[in-house]
Amino acid sequence: MSGQWGQNLRVSIFGESHGAGIGIVIDGLPSGLAVDWDEVARELKRRAPGQNAMSTTRKEADAPKILSGVFNGYTTGTPLCAVIENTNTRSGDYADLNDTVRPGHADYPGAVRYGGYNDYRGGGHFSGRITAPLVFCGAVCKQMLAQKGVYVGAHIQRIHDVTDAEMTAQHLTKAQFEAWKAQTLPLIDERKAEAMQLAVAKAKAACDSVGGIVECAAIGLPAGVGEPFFDSVESTLAHLFFSVPAVKGVEFGLGFAMAARYGSECNDPYIWKDGRVETTTNRNGGVLGGLTNGMPVVCRAVIKPTASIAKEQHTVSLKRKTEETLVVKGRHDPCIVQRAVPVLESVMALGLADLLLGHCQRKGWNGR
Repeated sequence: MSGQWGQNLRVSIFGESHGAGIGIVIDGLPSGLAVDWDEVARELKRRAPGQNAMSTTRKEADAPKILSGVFNGYTTGTPLCAVIENTNTRSGDYADLNDTVRPGHADYPGAVRYGGYNDYRGGGHFSGRITAPLVFCGAVCKQMLAQKGVYVGAHIQRIHDVTDAEMTAQHLTKAQFEAWKAQTLPLIDERKAEAMQLAVAKAKAACDSVGGIVECAAIGLPAGVGEPFFDSVESTLAHLFFSVPAVKGVEFGLGFAMAARYGSECNDPYIWKDGRVETTTNRNGGVLGGLTNGMPVVCRAVIKPTASIAKEQHTVSLKRKTEETLVVKGRHDPCIVQRAVPVLESVMALGLADLLLGHCQRKGWNGR
């Protein structure tokens, strides 16, 4: 089923952008987890719309209502269900889109897949709005991972033609991850923020949009987590990254840059350090043979420019079978890269929590 994922930690998302609400069911959480709901709210706020000129003007409170799975402040071990109401919709902006399909959106393939019965308003179930429940889930998973000393963070590596400084080992710390959370644009070189904002403003003024790259990292994972082949760390995380709307590319470590290098420039030499095996470099992004090697897991995701733009575009009418021009109406982000950061952190946390649960299943998450 398209709305379900996971082996050890199973999630099911539901809802549409302009429906009554959206939500998620998380099954497989260990019992006894004391969730910090203030931290969950902070994570949701990082993704929330309507916070600055780089975002859509649609405002949503994104206050989750917990229906099950928590009692007296602790997870019960039964499915946790959370619902987030949609309170600020303008469905009239989408009145013509059941016929005239938007380039770059799932309007056409969605109409074919569901026989025209899909909710097209605001993109329906294909909308980035559905990532709010994923951030809720990720916020819970981050707290779960923290119990094992595992932390996830991310920064904006690029927006359009403006690139952040290179991420090195000194940036792979819990303190740095927390610092990025406090930034509107999480960057290594905060001086790049103004140029990035200018690139977004320039695209917006031209009725266009821009994309970018988000670089994610996880620290504290032991060696040996994952499986070879189909349930590898890379395939698990790539599956989840590509489940996020607008993600069009994923790489680990040096990734595609390896194509222009020799083997000697791609291998990571091993050393003993403080009684444990480490590597002197991390060109493979902390994963070998589908398993973690004890180094930070580092990966990047490409975010395409927002498909909804106010510039005139060529399209078709499905009912009239004619070619048309279209100017997309409504409230849309000229750039979604900054809002994608907590989403990608969240799906990474979900994937790692699922893998780590499998790794710990012999003795149980709580060691019992």
